[in-house]
Amino acid sequence: MPALMFQGTGSNVGKSLLVAGLCRAAKNRGLRVAPFKPQNMSNNAAVTSDGGEIGRAQALQALASGLSPHTDMNPILLKPETETGAQVIVQGKRHSSLRAREYAKLKPQLMAPVLDSFQRLKSQHDLVIVEGAGSPAEVNLRANDIANMGFALADDVPVILTGDIDRGGIIAQLVGTYAVLPEADRAQIAGFIVNKYRGDVSLFDDGYQMIADHTGWAGYGVLPYFTEAWRLPAEDAQDIGKSAARKHSAANPIKVVCLCLSRMANFDDLDPLAQEENVELIMLGAGQPLPGDADLVLIPGSKSTIGDLAFLRAQGWDIDLAAHHRRGGQILGICGGYQMLGKTISDPDGIEGPAGDTNGLGFLDIHTVMTGDKTLSEAVALHTQTGRHVSGYEIHIGKTTGTDCARPFAEINGRADGARSLDGRVQGSYLHGMFRADAFRADFLTGLGAQSANTSYDIVVGTVLDNLASHIEQHLDIDGLFSLAR
Repeated sequence: MPALMFQGTGSNVGKSLLVAGLCRAAKNRGLRVAPFKPQNMSNNAAVTSDGGEIGRAQALQALASGLSPHTDMNPILLKPETETGAQVIVQGKRHSSLRAREYAKLKPQLMAPVLDSFQRLKSQHDLVIVEGAGSPAEVNLRANDIANMGFALADDVPVILTGDIDRGGIIAQLVGTYAVLPEADRAQIAGFIVNKYRGDVSLFDDGYQMIADHTGWAGYGVLPYFTEAWRLPAEDAQDIGKSAARKHSAANPIKVVCLCLSRMANFDDLDPLAQEENVELIMLGAGQPLPGDADLVLIPGSKSTIGDLAFLRAQGWDIDLAAHHRRGGQILGICGGYQMLGKTISDPDGIEGPAGDTNGLGFLDIHTVMTGDKTLSEAVALHTQTGRHVSGYEIHIGKTTGTDCARPFAEINGRADGARSLDGRVQGSYLHGMFRADAFRADFLTGLGAQSANTSYDIVVGTVLDNLASHIEQHLDIDGLFSLAR
């Protein structure tokens, strides 16, 4: 079955959103469509129906396609653990933890599973829409490439190059990419798209023609900035920060502060909160003090719990948290954040670094032991205090026990999860995605003194995806693009 690939002139030029919109447009046209990204780098992962994990953007693209997320949609996932190293996930399962140079040596072996997953998707769908990673202009990384042109040429997938006019220099982005690409890579590009335009599109007619003249590529349209993009699940914490910074209609919204850890992971927990009118979500960056009027401090998941606990202390946030708690504020830790709230974290096998014990923040009487086994599963939970059912997922290493576990946060698939302090103001859980449950989110906000907007988060996301598809249909040559697929 045919496929078409969308690459970008750089990271964050809008490839993920464009592919999601095209998937929804294809689905609305009656096509059986699936998304695919050979290699992604993100700590914001989604648990799949076949028991693995993929990048959060591919999970959104699957939703746009009317599908459940599957490991074949993102066969190689890199989850950064340090400045120079990452955990390598191959077809949903942990393969190894490698430094950048070590991963470069492994890459020649990874094209086989990439093509294996790709062929399976093609055999089951009418169309596969592929997203590249970073930029093909990074020609210093061209040898053994599996993310962009290396993949495209391996299976003869035509490429559309996308540039971001919002960041400036769009002509240089596209023409410069053409200039540095090898001839075979240039020939694989069938056309280009100008993304995120603001204002009168006709004012760019001359620039659009210049790009076509310098490259010989066909233009498939100028896509105006999609103003509802902030309502869709974010893969990058910066995107959540942008949506959280939007004005809220409430006169006195409750203040929820998320500590932006250096290896923050699976922060899609925040997306539904960012859309609540009565919630002011603050993404607290390094070096910033915790606001004294915070109602709730949320400590998110982390790819490196012990390392991020040290990062948290380096910002002085441990002192701020103690003051926040003395003032009567509430604290919620999710996954790695839950582990940090305990008295100790033990890593006897050195999974996250040197073997040994680390003192936690001490807000909960719990103890965590890191183990080599990763819990990775979809979950149906019952929140113990409200009796609300919540669908989410677990993705963590480590087992947690202790006195406060006698007051569990929830029951997941029939077993106790998480813990609450005796006064109930400090809570922790391994459950991700809890705030997508509308009734639970409303009850939780009521407990903080705020009223929920009483909207369905899933319906909002579905509506925005339909609006995105209509936006793309209106401004791009969709018939021409889909006719390129082979």
